[in-house]
Amino acid sequence: MSFSSVLRERGSRRMVIQVITLCIFAAGFWYVLSNATENLQNQGIGFGFSFLLREAGFAIGESWISYSARSSYVRALSVGLLNTLYVAFISILLTTILGSLIGIARVSKIWLLAKVSFVYVEIFRNVPILLQVFFWSAVTRQLPSPREAIKPVAGIYLSNRGLVHSIPAYDSTYWYVGLALFVGLLIAWVILKWRQGAKEKTGKAPPVRWLAFMFIVSCPLLTWLFHGMPLDWNIPELHGFNFVGGTNHSPEFMAILAALVVYTSAFVAEIVRSGIESVDQGQYEAARSLGLRESPILLKIVFPQALRVIVPPMTTQYLNLLKDSSLGVAIGYPELVNITNTSINQTGQAIELIMIMMSVYLFFSILISAFTNFYNRKILSREGR
Repeated sequence: MSFSSVLRERGSRRMVIQVITLCIFAAGFWYVLSNATENLQNQGIGFGFSFLLREAGFAIGESWISYSARSSYVRALSVGLLNTLYVAFISILLTTILGSLIGIARVSKIWLLAKVSFVYVEIFRNVPILLQVFFWSAVTRQLPSPREAIKPVAGIYLSNRGLVHSIPAYDSTYWYVGLALFVGLLIAWVILKWRQGAKEKTGKAPPVRWLAFMFIVSCPLLTWLFHGMPLDWNIPELHGFNFVGGTNHSPEFMAILAALVVYTSAFVAEIVRSGIESVDQGQYEAARSLGLRESPILLKIVFPQALRVIVPPMTTQYLNLLKDSSLGVAIGYPELVNITNTSINQTGQAIELIMIMMSVYLFFSILISAFTNFYNRKILSREGR
């Protein structure tokens, strides 16, 4: 078979075009990389990743793992990554809750509630997120001093030094409790999978959900009871001009968290609203004819059907939130971009560090996308049955 005859076939022609495009892209990338490497070598900076094991030499004010200025650049980047993931994870949880509530309020029959949620969406959706980051940073800086800290509930203090609250004191038992919880979840998953298989075969689902829930609760609870029920609290106390004990979230963390949640929840609210309004009005009328009230109609009939419209665009908002967390660099929050910029200024290894940063964001973006797509397929498969 000649090459010209291969090109006449549509599938083969597409494959050849893709291979040629890939080769051109690889050649261009190699040219840019080699050219940049040569320029760095001319400046006395070699290309490579061995510098990651050198001493970083700078301090980081907020870290979830042990770190000092004598730690390596790998350790410093790990601190930035954990801070990024922490603020993104908390933001996604709060955004989902707040955005869903506002979205439901948008379609409420209570006039005041619907209008207030409408104003919320229009204001925060149309103000650039960077401006909101600066705004919330200014707000946190204007909070009272630790001596005059706001105390909404016992053990929680809000001041211009950050949010301080009590945490359980460390005990090795908690590792066993976490392991027991994992075992309970695994057993519950096996039970529910068996229930689903039995339902597909017989058309009747065995009443074993209570059994799955019992394992989830009883495994960690029994482990905790067996180890003596340790429940000591590390409570913050004011000493001098600051708090000692508990855990502290910096003003920068609170500012970037507030900006991400407030901004993204406005978009999530519109997604939830559109999903609810996509459900046919006949569903409402049929439910009302059965004597159901508005809240059960929304939670048990409308919202499950709206998920097929809500979930796909929610993926985009979660990805945007993860990437927008990099704006913490504008107010000094030690997330990944901030730590990477500091490392670049000290080492000059810009290409390597930017490649690492791009790979990290790409990996977690793909992970979030894969999870939400998996959840969306599960919803569609349930509707198909």
